[in-house]
Amino acid sequence: MVETRIAPRYPVHKPGVAKYGGDKYPCTVRDLSTTGAAIEFSEPVSAIPIKKAFTLVMPDDRLELQCRIVWQRDYRMGVTFE
Repeated sequence: MVETRIAPRYPVHKPGVAKYGGDKYPCTVRDLSTTGAAIEFSEPVSAIPIKKAFTLVMPDDRLELQCRIVWQRDYRMGVTFE
């Protein structure tokens, strides 16, 4: 498989929160780069009402990142940072 990402992603296991419309959805950041991430939720992403974009909060790193959803599958979601 040919890697087409702009920046390499690195495996991590960091707690996060997806903030959308006043609601918060706990998640785990599974891989991370300067341009995006893969995050995992405890429930299927189809049950989470986020459609296009949200704020990803990573409290351990004191980060709040605006994200746009690139893909969704099962319990995982891939995002790019805006």
